[in-house]
Amino acid sequence: MTSGGKSKGVGSEPGVRVIAENRRARFDYTVDEKLEAGLSLTGSEVKSLRDGIANLSDAYALPKGDELFLLNANIGSYKAASYFDHLPTRGRKLLMHRGEIDRWTAKVRERGYSIIPLVLYFRKGRAKVELGLCRGKTHEDRRHDIKERETKREMDRAMRRR
Repeated sequence: MTSGGKSKGVGSEPGVRVIAENRRARFDYTVDEKLEAGLSLTGSEVKSLRDGIANLSDAYALPKGDELFLLNANIGSYKAASYFDHLPTRGRKLLMHRGEIDRWTAKVRERGYSIIPLVLYFRKGRAKVELGLCRGKTHEDRRHDIKERETKREMDRAMRRR
C-alpha cells in the first residue's frame, strides 16, 4: 500500500511496461475482480506490442468450449512482417489456470458478468493482460460515482486550506 491508502496499479511495479489501457472500462463497468492472464501471440504481434501499437477500447473476453479468448483487441500490423503478418483483431487465447477459467466462465454464463481487459502490458518480457470481471453500470451508479468523486475533491480542498 502507498501512503495515500490506494493500492499500486500494474504500471507502478518494477519490471512492468504498460502498452495499452482501457480507461473507458472503469466508467462503463463496475470491476468486481481482477486477474492477470497471459496471451498466446504470434511473433509479429509481439513485435507490434513492443512498438506500442495496441488498442483495448472495444475488447472483451468470451468462453469458447473450455477456454477463454480475447476478442476485438486491436494489435496493429507490424510493417516488417510483410507476408507473415497477423490479422489485427483476431481472437487470442488467454492463458489462465483451469480453476480460474471455470469459475469466471460460470459467473459470465449465470450471473450476467462480462470479462473486460483493463490493461495490456509486458511483465519480465512476457505479454500479459489484466482482466476484470465486470458488471455494467446503470445511470444511477454513474451518478453515485460522480457524487462520491466530487465530495472527495471537496474534502481534499478543505484539508489543503487548513
